[in-house]
Amino acid sequence: PTILLADDESAMLDRVRRLLESEFRIVGTALDGEALLAAAERLKPDVILADISMPVLNGFEAARRLKSSFPETRIIFLTVHEEPTVVTEALAIGVKGYVIKRSAAQDLIAAIRAVLQGRSFVSPGVSL
Repeated sequence: PTILLADDESAMLDRVRRLLESEFRIVGTALDGEALLAAAERLKPDVILADISMPVLNGFEAARRLKSSFPETRIIFLTVHEEPTVVTEALAIGVKGYVIKRSAAQDLIAAIRAVLQGRSFVSPGVSL
């Protein structure tokens, strides 16, 4: 499966790439929401991992546009936001996975596998 990564912190992108590259093909990275949309159009990944807090276009708006243009693309938010209202809004947009950054090492591969199988995934301990 192909994965596109989006986060405004290049160090985080590097950590996630190292975590995933043995099991998945990372096809690209983006540092803001607008670059994410352009990369998704060009690369057509199976899964997009995106932060919510990104410059130019935040993850929520990027996800709305992605779901409109590419409804089959599965989106997972990888974020620090644990507030129930934020999680609920993400799921309402159609985001299939919600992983807290501090839990990425434990949860991210399971989240990707779940969404690839058509299931949703929310990091354990996150309240809805």
